[in-house]
Amino acid sequence: MSTSTVIVVGGGVVGLSTAYRLAHKKAGRVIVLEKDQIGSGSSSRAAGITTQLMWSDTGVRARQMGIKLFRELSNELAGYTYHDEHGCLNVFTPEQWSDREKLLPIYDRLRTPYEILTGEEIRHRWPALQSPDEFKALHDPLGGYSEPDEYLASLAQRLREMEVEIVEGESVSEFLLEGGRVVGVQTKTARWPADAVVSTVHVWSLALWSPLQLRFPMKSFVHQRYVTTPLAEPFVAPAVNADPYSGYVRPARGGRLLMGCETTDREEYRVTSPGFEMTEISASPKVRDDCIARMVDFVPSLREAEWETEQVGLLSFSMDGEPILGPVSQLPGLFVGASFHSGGFSYNTVAGQLLAEYVVEGETSIDVSDFSPQRFVGQDENIERHLTDTVTQRHAVRRRH
Repeated sequence: MSTSTVIVVGGGVVGLSTAYRLAHKKAGRVIVLEKDQIGSGSSSRAAGITTQLMWSDTGVRARQMGIKLFRELSNELAGYTYHDEHGCLNVFTPEQWSDREKLLPIYDRLRTPYEILTGEEIRHRWPALQSPDEFKALHDPLGGYSEPDEYLASLAQRLREMEVEIVEGESVSEFLLEGGRVVGVQTKTARWPADAVVSTVHVWSLALWSPLQLRFPMKSFVHQRYVTTPLAEPFVAPAVNADPYSGYVRPARGGRLLMGCETTDREEYRVTSPGFEMTEISASPKVRDDCIARMVDFVPSLREAEWETEQVGLLSFSMDGEPILGPVSQLPGLFVGASFHSGGFSYNTVAGQLLAEYVVEGETSIDVSDFSPQRFVGQDENIERHLTDTVTQRHAVRRRH
């Protein structure tokens, strides 16, 4: 067993998943430092939808591994279930389909199962979805969804059983440097020396990393999701990424329905302090009404639905839309996992696995160099322009789950 100490900064799903894989690899003492409570950021506000049908070789390979891990965790964690009974459906207008169709050779080459469905076939298979005839869809039979609160509680419980130290209410104020290497962190109460530090914090990453002079091209956008009261009739359908409606729906625990949507014309949200809390943001009630109006013909169950909960959070998109994951070469000892577009929950299992591999083995079991923080080296002007310009979500790189 290693005598090393690894600190994971951030107690969301990516941080907890990283700690879980580090513990499995017997990486030594593993400590999770969370500035608030476990999952209090975007993780508890996630939709929990996942699919393998991504837009790059790297994304597909990563999600293949991630879904395999979700299914394993469904057996390993008490109180957690990965729901893949109906898979995941990705719906497109004819214009959107022409772009997605170009990715089919990637799925074929990587032996990723999928099925192409017409609007009529969608309606026949799942009458709860009244798709227009002209729509096309990709059905991912291995995709599905998780209930984030179940997942977070089960994973945190298992970590404690594995003697991973989870410290809540402990904000990192500084990274400790020695000879150009990151050797730990400073919090409000103590110095925490470490052989490796893994930063998995979310939209406040840039503010936290600022003293290290790390500037990655990341933008944040407000996002909202809603859950109904129990429906009169069960919503029997896959988890649906409904791009024509700028949103998504899925079944939810207890006969409920979960709906989420973009606010495409809302400007990006700039987080300037590592102490930022998700409770600082809100959405107008009009957002939910607009979302229902857009989607109700497609999902008729929304017409009579009553609403139980609202969650408002932030999504983080990098300049090229891909995650930022791996070691920071100019700061040995520091590893980062951030900017997972709208798919942070979906990526968490594989992100944790890959980050643990980087820390323990120094390399990963699949090639994820396209996710490397180093891909932005030499792009200082583009990064500054990206960070300085203010855009709406409509004009950002947009990825769903």
